[in-house]
Amino acid sequence: MNRWSRGASGPHSFGGTVFGGTASGRLADPFRAGTLRRWNAVCWVLFGALFVGLATSERPGGRAYAALALLGCVVLCYALLDRFPGNPVLRPYTYLWVLVLGLGGSAYVWSGYAALFIVTLPHFWLFGRTVRASLRFTGLATVSTLAGSWLRKGWSAEFFGSTLVSTLIVVAASVLIGLWVHSVVEQSGERARLIEELEQTQLRLAEAHRRQGAAEERERLAREIHDTLAQGFASVVVLAEAARAALATDPERSAQQLRSIEHTARENLAEARELVGSAQQSRVAAGSLAGTLQRTLDRFTEDTGLTLTAELADPVCEQRTRIALLRCLQESLANVRKHAAASHVSVVLAQQPYGVELEVTDDGRGFVVGEAPGFGLDGMRKRLAELGGRLTVTTSVGDGTRVLATVPLLPAEPTPVGLTPGEPTAVGPTPGEPTSLEQEERA
Repeated sequence: MNRWSRGASGPHSFGGTVFGGTASGRLADPFRAGTLRRWNAVCWVLFGALFVGLATSERPGGRAYAALALLGCVVLCYALLDRFPGNPVLRPYTYLWVLVLGLGGSAYVWSGYAALFIVTLPHFWLFGRTVRASLRFTGLATVSTLAGSWLRKGWSAEFFGSTLVSTLIVVAASVLIGLWVHSVVEQSGERARLIEELEQTQLRLAEAHRRQGAAEERERLAREIHDTLAQGFASVVVLAEAARAALATDPERSAQQLRSIEHTARENLAEARELVGSAQQSRVAAGSLAGTLQRTLDRFTEDTGLTLTAELADPVCEQRTRIALLRCLQESLANVRKHAAASHVSVVLAQQPYGVELEVTDDGRGFVVGEAPGFGLDGMRKRLAELGGRLTVTTSVGDGTRVLATVPLLPAEPTPVGLTPGEPTAVGPTPGEPTSLEQEERA
């Protein structure tokens, strides 16, 4: 029932609280702490009333002095336990034994013992650590009280008619109330434990969401950097090596490659600004999808000199779809440049009833899909999966590679009032106008 210095508490403890006085400050529940403080004050008032009643109603003599001594012993032990709950001398069970013996002695020497019995009955529930202990001490107090009354009255009609019946009724009511209060406190403790567990679970869930969000953001940034800056830097390295090798033999070719390096660097700069700014309305792949892809293919042909054929439809699709398809094309062409050793590349952009398809095919050396190193293919798959699409790679060693990106059609951006779907909108330049990257290059 009470958590004292020995730390006894458990599933049947009375809320794990300390009763009264300074000990009540340990309670976690302010309501219960206030209730116990009020009960403590009432208990002291009742003890004072018992002293006054005993001194005024009993004739001076040995029995009255004995009753006063027993009452004083009970009150002194209660005061010591109340003010110093962690003292090593008087423990809760020791006080209950003193109370049992004091009630029996009071019933023998004092006719008004019933008042003390009623006042102290709650103490068996407040200081007993378990329900079983509280019931045991209540039973011992009942037997002790009846035994003392029997020794004073004998087997008289008064003993059977009033003392025995009234004592049993009071004890039964005390037990019922004690069990009910214990059940209420136990349920309150269980609710408090469940609330605490729920709060801890919510904190852990929030932390897990935060970590998951941070991990997803890191993965997104890594994919964006790989698809933009890393590819651009790789292109700059390849072009710089080629320009240096041809500087003495083919100055015109080297100059063209230097212009490509400058153009790629400007594109990387613009991409970096997009990433740093976290612009919600990205200008990448703005406007016509076919026009954006065609400019990328022109740059690839100019830089590599490979033969390239393209069939580009111009589907109307959402900005995220355009960006995803552009990144897939850039990654596929980068893989062709770095790994395929191909002589011919074919690109097909088509709109199907179920979505948009981008197919990139080369006649290079091929590879084993499961053994492909790097981040590119996995990044493309994840980017397409975010839009409900998928990536299919068909290849074998020596037979070239076919990369097919499929994206379901998402709702396109709303067309401004006064424009038809075929007209250019404010989201990007028309196919014949320079893109933001080209405008920056000219500047």
